[in-house]
Amino acid sequence: MSQVLNSRAGPADAVREYDQVRRIVQLFLDGESRGDAAKLREASHPDARMFGSVGGARYDMPMAEFIELAAKQPGDTGNHRTRILSVQQTGDAAVAEAAEEGYWGSLSLIDYFQLMRIERSWKVVSKLFAHTGGDVPAST
Repeated sequence: MSQVLNSRAGPADAVREYDQVRRIVQLFLDGESRGDAAKLREASHPDARMFGSVGGARYDMPMAEFIELAAKQPGDTGNHRTRILSVQQTGDAAVAEAAEEGYWGSLSLIDYFQLMRIERSWKVVSKLFAHTGGDVPAST
């Protein structure tokens, strides 16, 4: 269920905004899945942060640290799948929800992305995630 709430936009503008936000979220998801730091940097604001926990371990960090972690330990170890569940956008602000399965092997996560349009480009400014299943591999 996705929606774009933008009182000043016509239908074509609303679709374009939705597509742009969705593209950035997918770019981020692809970047973390493959360990592609360039994609993650393109999708993220330089001051972005990430917050969440897995198995009691906190992952509250600047996005730059997460990008380094993802480059060393990509999320896709063979069966990682993602799906964008919703996008809501009003003016220059947007929120997207995504589900991930098979991250680092068996982890399932729900991600909440906050995005901001800055100088005509959408950027992830924060990611909040919830661990919904699976275990962290011993090597992580």
